[in-house]
Amino acid sequence: MKFVFNFAQIKRQLLFILMLIPALSGAYPSRYAAVILDYRTGHVLHAINPNAPRYPASLTKMMTLYMVFDALETGRLSLNQALPVSQHAASREPSKLGLRAGQTITVRNAILAMVTHSANDVATVVAEALGQGSERRFGRLMTRRAHQIGMVNSSFCNASGLPEPCQVSTAYDMAKLARAIIITYPQYYHYFQIRQFAYRGAIYGSHNHMLGRYPGVDGLKTGFCRASGFNIATSMKRGGTRLVGVVMGLPSAHARDTHMARLLNNTFQLYPSLAAAE
Repeated sequence: MKFVFNFAQIKRQLLFILMLIPALSGAYPSRYAAVILDYRTGHVLHAINPNAPRYPASLTKMMTLYMVFDALETGRLSLNQALPVSQHAASREPSKLGLRAGQTITVRNAILAMVTHSANDVATVVAEALGQGSERRFGRLMTRRAHQIGMVNSSFCNASGLPEPCQVSTAYDMAKLARAIIITYPQYYHYFQIRQFAYRGAIYGSHNHMLGRYPGVDGLKTGFCRASGFNIATSMKRGGTRLVGVVMGLPSAHARDTHMARLLNNTFQLYPSLAAAE
C-alpha cells in the first residue's frame, strides 16, 4: 500500500492543535475564552469557551461607544456637545480622567477618553446623558440594544465594565459587537485606532499596545479587572481579509497581546485562502 502525505493538511491540523494547547493544558486560567471571526461572513474560525459567561471589564465600553454612535446618527448627541459631570460620575474608580462634579466634557473627548484611557468616570458621564440621568437605566438600554444585534448572552448594568454580578458577556458576543461596530459605523471606527489623547494638558496613552506593534492590527479595545483577567477585542487586516478576535481571561497584558497575535496569525495560516479574498 502506498501512502500519500498531504503536508498542507498536516500543517493545518498541527496549527489547530497548537491553538488549542494553552486552554487544554491549563496554561491559562479557567476564565479563558477566545473567538476568531471572519469579518466578512461572521463565520467562526476558532473558538474556545465562546459562550461561557465572563466579566467583560472595559470591553463593555465598546457597547457604550456603540450607543454613542447610535445617538450621533439619530441626532440625540453631537460631537461638540458638552456633557455634564455628576458627583456619581466623578466618584468612579480608576482608570479615569479625574473629572470633577460640575465640569463638562464634549462627546468627542468622551469618545477619545474611553477608547484610549478607558476612563470610567467618562463612561458614566455618557451613561447619564443617554440614560436620563441614570446609569442603571442606561445599562438596561445597553442590554436591549445588545440583544438586537445578536448579543443574546450579554447583560449590562453599568457603562464602564466595573465588575458587578449583572455585568456579564461572552467572547462570542464581544466579537459580534466588534464586528457590528465596524460594519454599522465605519465612519467612527477610526477612533479605535488612536494611540494617545491630549486633555487639559495631560497626555493619555492607549491601553491597546497591539496598535503599531502587530502588522495589520488597526483597532478596538482592551479590558482588565481582577475578576476577569486581561481581555482584548482586536481587528486585523491582511490582504483582502479582516479577522475579528476576542481573548478573555489572560494573566497579563503581555500574555493577552502575544496570544491574540498568535491566534490571528495561525488562523490566517489555517485558512490560506482568506488572505487572498476580496
